[in-house]
Amino acid sequence: MAQALVPLKDLVQAKSRLAGLLRPSERRALAQAMVEDVLSVLALHSDITRITLLSDDPGAGLLAQKYGAQCWSEQSLGTQGLNALIQRASEQLLAHSEESLIVLHGDLPLLTGDDISAVLVSQRTLQGLIVGCDRVGSGTNLLAFDTACLPRFCFGVDSCEGHKATAQSAGIPVQILQRLGVSVDVDDASDLQCVMAHLTLRPQGNTAQLLNNTALGARVTLALATLPGDKSVGNDVNKGKAN
Repeated sequence: MAQALVPLKDLVQAKSRLAGLLRPSERRALAQAMVEDVLSVLALHSDITRITLLSDDPGAGLLAQKYGAQCWSEQSLGTQGLNALIQRASEQLLAHSEESLIVLHGDLPLLTGDDISAVLVSQRTLQGLIVGCDRVGSGTNLLAFDTACLPRFCFGVDSCEGHKATAQSAGIPVQILQRLGVSVDVDDASDLQCVMAHLTLRPQGNTAQLLNNTALGARVTLALATLPGDKSVGNDVNKGKAN
């Protein structure tokens, strides 16, 4: 059994690096569709006992309610900055529970229940920190740990290596886990290109409904066709590597 913590930026400001591709209303719609897909996966997973959405977005409360989650405002935690906020929220969630905690981003539209199961099995087996990295192996999209292995959060540039190094220096066993559903987040056009390629094979979910066989999807597909080829789009990244 485990808890889940999903930090969510203000949806109005979300995905600014897609500004050349999507209008503000479309970026908000994409961000909301993706976080709803993540919350749906968590809500349906039998081993997830509690979901906490961490956000100051005006619609976060209703979004959390829809998926049976709690909503904590950033202001209520009395600190600022993503890493400090996650640190404070994680400490509070673990203080009254012996369950593991999964911290994951809300922009993982390919996430599945099997991904969550794999993370939990790996964490229980390792009894340490699981770091779910992005497609290129530099960023962190997910962390799984328990009270004894609470990491020092360092989301940002090269956060995967940062989480690995700080865990090792603290004597915490750490494993890098790379799976399709965990590794594909959406920050820029190449990420969206990767998602679009896989959504055709996975027509379910809010992101698929937004982009598959819709006017928006057709326009995005046309725009993405002018981008350089992304060699990682078709790669099988359902692999884990212990460190």
